[in-house]
Amino acid sequence: MPYLNWIGKDKVTNLQVPFHFLDKKYGDSDNMIIHGDNLLALKSLLPRYENKIKCIYIDPPYNTGNENWIYNDNVSDPRLQKWLGQVVGKEGEDLTRHDKWLCMIYPRLKLLQRLLRDDGAIFISIDDNEQAALKFVCDEIFGARNFLAQAIWERAYAPVNLKKHFSVSHDYLICYAKNISNLVCNGLPRNSTANDRYKNPDNDPRGVWKSADSSVGPVVEENVYEITTPSGRKILPPKGRSWVYSKERFLEMIQDNRVYFGKDGNNVPAIKKFLSEVKQSVTPMTIWKYTEVGHSQDATKALKEIFDGQAVFGYPKPVDLIKRCLELYSDKNSIVLDSFAGSGTTAHAVINLNKQDGGSRRFILIELNDYAESITAERVRRVGGEFSFYEMGESIFDADGFINDAVPFEKICEYIYFSETGKDYVPPAEKNLLGVDDDTAYYFFNDSLSWNTLAQIKTRAKYYTIYAEACYLSDDELNKYKITFKQIPFDIRRY
Repeated sequence: MPYLNWIGKDKVTNLQVPFHFLDKKYGDSDNMIIHGDNLLALKSLLPRYENKIKCIYIDPPYNTGNENWIYNDNVSDPRLQKWLGQVVGKEGEDLTRHDKWLCMIYPRLKLLQRLLRDDGAIFISIDDNEQAALKFVCDEIFGARNFLAQAIWERAYAPVNLKKHFSVSHDYLICYAKNISNLVCNGLPRNSTANDRYKNPDNDPRGVWKSADSSVGPVVEENVYEITTPSGRKILPPKGRSWVYSKERFLEMIQDNRVYFGKDGNNVPAIKKFLSEVKQSVTPMTIWKYTEVGHSQDATKALKEIFDGQAVFGYPKPVDLIKRCLELYSDKNSIVLDSFAGSGTTAHAVINLNKQDGGSRRFILIELNDYAESITAERVRRVGGEFSFYEMGESIFDADGFINDAVPFEKICEYIYFSETGKDYVPPAEKNLLGVDDDTAYYFFNDSLSWNTLAQIKTRAKYYTIYAEACYLSDDELNKYKITFKQIPFDIRRY
């Protein structure tokens, strides 16, 4: 499989992103809005949400040269360091603009892939500026076999005649599975147009039906035979075709009133397909018309209405566009993630879909810019959503790899206990005890593990996992008391 190379790829493919805690500012909801760098925020989600996200939608910068986005990932490489703080320029003016974009998107997609469930899917909005490069990168990260589709969204409905060559009327949504073998497409709800094709001209008690062709090509010789209609007319299949069914099966279907010969019993036979027997969803096509999912002007108008006529955000996506993604690959209890949250359209889509089908989907939004609260969160408030709002907190480790002194002790305990058990940390009454799970008691000591340390342990358990700075017990003593020693900070799990 071909791979894409660019300046800085060797520095970002296995980028070590520091783990930061999330600092909750307010709210009691399981829905989350995080203000901060999405690279750090995605890393902070890993302990709790790795392999937990059912559906991801992201709308990264398209790299048009007009977005004023800045490459700010502090990668310790002189080639990348000189990019920091500089606005990415236009085509022809900035010869590394595509390299910068790829260095930005690659590590974020790596983390998103880890967060995605094995039966999950990701949708990425993009246009022609980076579509080809993004496809290569996604093939590398998600695997080419997990590519689902490159849907075309008709975002504009009228040509811009001032354009010199073409008036672009579409964007793309590139879609990948985490593991295509596990992914199930829900399909789209059947609409009245599809159902209106079903009639019941012969008052069949099984309900409405539509006719299907009774012949097929190329010829299957054993299925070429004469059919006699109720009126006595004898019919052969058209030249170059044969009947769909064998003679025996066709006679069974006639007996079961599944073949229609017309009102007078003289027509070419048609197979009756009952609405009650077809699947109650429609397989999506790869062209998404604005009449179905909205267009850019719809989205802008709708957002202005939410904000009392103010134009607070440029080029938002329509709610129905993202709602379609969720209809296809989320269920009623899914967690949905958007790490380029913008105006909060993804949360709005989750709220609307939950209202529609009675679901309890949760959303996680990440937004870097200062409008994370004034626009992103405010929109969610105004459309009736609840959430908890977070800022990025301290890193658990300092630059030298030791535990950061600025991190509260309880936060460290929370991190270690969750990394060991996958469960929430509830501070016990006993000092230094993290908790007991599955017959194991977990302890954290800012000291060495010695006989004096053991004397402080009050909880009796079958096994013990003890974090400490050093250990003065022998291997035989550790085995005797069923103790697993983990040294601080080196044995603390680094996500």
